[in-house]
Amino acid sequence: MTSQPLIGKAVLVTGGARRIGRAIALELAAAGADVTITYRKSKADAEETLQLINQLNRQAIALECDVRSEHSVRSAIAASVNFHGHLDVLVNNAAIYESASLDTLSIEQWDAVFETNARGPFLFAREALPYLRASQGRIINIGSLGGLRAWPGHAHYCASKAALHMLTEAMAKSFAPEVAVNCVAPGWIEFDEDKGQPAALRFAAKTPMQRNGTAKDVAEAVAFFAATTTFITGQVLAVDGGLGL
Repeated sequence: MTSQPLIGKAVLVTGGARRIGRAIALELAAAGADVTITYRKSKADAEETLQLINQLNRQAIALECDVRSEHSVRSAIAASVNFHGHLDVLVNNAAIYESASLDTLSIEQWDAVFETNARGPFLFAREALPYLRASQGRIINIGSLGGLRAWPGHAHYCASKAALHMLTEAMAKSFAPEVAVNCVAPGWIEFDEDKGQPAALRFAAKTPMQRNGTAKDVAEAVAFFAATTTFITGQVLAVDGGLGL
């Protein structure tokens, strides 16, 4: 594989302004791709991410988008294709993570998580499909170890990610043979604000690789799916250092 296997490709990363989404956008740009990122409220972060992508000599655009809205998603896809001329890779990263006790979970909390974590990827995949079929493209969903293992206090989040994992498999069958669809399921991901915190130390201690994951770990897995053979499809890859074993 060349050092820039995505030269000439156009990718769209939902929720690409910050944290894991930013890492994914930068990793794909470093691999040669031109990038669209979407954001909902993080405009300043989105502008900073654009600057970082431009420093890699790649073309990039940031679009405000509500992934829950059919109209907003359709507009974002159209704007991205208008900017780049085509679409080769869709990364469904935008998500809500929330802690809540199941016995007091409200309907509003449940619906908010599912609208973003499950409906959003469905809408983006559906609207992007004609362009991805034309380019023999890829869809990469960002799931979670929580969609593979139940986490107390996160029932709605875990259920939404489990739904996304199943949606990945359904998409892989439905969109073949033109489009490959896979999913990256991160475990505990540590950010700067987590370093040295009790929870971070606890998770690192029980992870076989003896450390927590990073946003770059997730981004490298996404880059693998973005550039590898399309004969790999319908897979959910845990990027968790063995935490789920």
